[in-house]
Amino acid sequence: MLQRTDTDEARSEFEDLARSAGAEVLGTVTARLDTPNPRYFVGSGKADELRSERERLGADLLLVNHALSPVQERNLEKHLGCRVVDRTGLILDIFAQRARSHEGKLQVELAQLKHLATRLVRGWTHLERQRGGAIGLRGPGETQLEIDRRLVAHRMKVLEDRLAKVEVQREQARRARKRNAVPVVAVVGYTNAGKSTLFNALTRADVYAADQLFATLDPTVRRLEGLASGPAVLADTVGFVRDLPHDLVAAFRSTLSEARDADLLLHVIDAHDRQRDERIAQVNVVLAEIGADAIPQIEVWNKIDLLPDAEPRIERIDGGRRVRVHASAREGRGLDLVRRAVGEALSGARVSGRVHLPHAAGRLRARLFELGAVAGETVDEGGWTLEVDAPSQLLAPLLGSSDPEAARLREALSLNGHGA
Repeated sequence: MLQRTDTDEARSEFEDLARSAGAEVLGTVTARLDTPNPRYFVGSGKADELRSERERLGADLLLVNHALSPVQERNLEKHLGCRVVDRTGLILDIFAQRARSHEGKLQVELAQLKHLATRLVRGWTHLERQRGGAIGLRGPGETQLEIDRRLVAHRMKVLEDRLAKVEVQREQARRARKRNAVPVVAVVGYTNAGKSTLFNALTRADVYAADQLFATLDPTVRRLEGLASGPAVLADTVGFVRDLPHDLVAAFRSTLSEARDADLLLHVIDAHDRQRDERIAQVNVVLAEIGADAIPQIEVWNKIDLLPDAEPRIERIDGGRRVRVHASAREGRGLDLVRRAVGEALSGARVSGRVHLPHAAGRLRARLFELGAVAGETVDEGGWTLEVDAPSQLLAPLLGSSDPEAARLREALSLNGHGA
């Protein structure tokens, strides 16, 4: 493995990534770089050191804890005489191994092809441009490289079309949940923080959970009972990691939309992790990238069983604007506090009430139905009486509008003792 000089924790995480992919770590070489070398990423002296170390250990693969350009990757492979895989390629390989659902496999393959498209080289000579010769072989012909690019582009288009259809189905399911006024709580967090273990403990599900990076990729949705606010839907999502490849974030955008469209996020944090503050920041970066950074969060500081004298408790910070629950999903301690915090958050995160709209407010009525905010309706000669129940985040743009109809809606909800 080649590790750019960083903390011991970063090196340990990369070794865990390598083992998660099925590799056996024989040795590690670190390099201090101010500016990456355009030829080998490292200097020529360090490249010679890598070759000597590879020959000594008998390694057949070099993993680099950094993104390499296609030229750097090819030059290193030629210089070392073995395969070279950068951080992006390694994470893609792990995702390819772990994807189980049809959608997950499509997403991983699309991300792999986007990564591969920049690394196509002329590896064959049997279809080089023909120059003269027998009848029928005259003309420019087509290189293998051009054929490969065309095939990859075609396959990417097929995958994007299939994923678009899957996204339509997901959107229909999300709209159905909104129409049924069922709030969605998405479980997010750094990989291996205990998200799936917490998900199983709260819902009595059997989602695979293990002490390894990216143990689960495919999103799982289950009903969550025992909340003061009523039933909710709990969605488990893929774990995040530092420097998550942008192609993967883009490919998994439809899966991550469970988090983007949620009413509340359960941000699971490994309380025992010495780098927990950095992990929290990394997760928030990805949430911002998918447009989920404005959704209310509850921090669940998990694995308190690994801390001395730690007890389950609810901690309210910044005057109650931030809620932190200390719990142990593995031992089942503090789960009642998690449910209590979720119930309190969802009670304040929804707008509900009865609204009477005259016939002249047909546009507002249509907008509320379009948002899935109408739980029931009765009609009389004066107009419509709507039972409104929806996440406040969903109605915020409508309630904040200067439109006279929006003002009517705000007033009606306020008179009923509710508000955004």
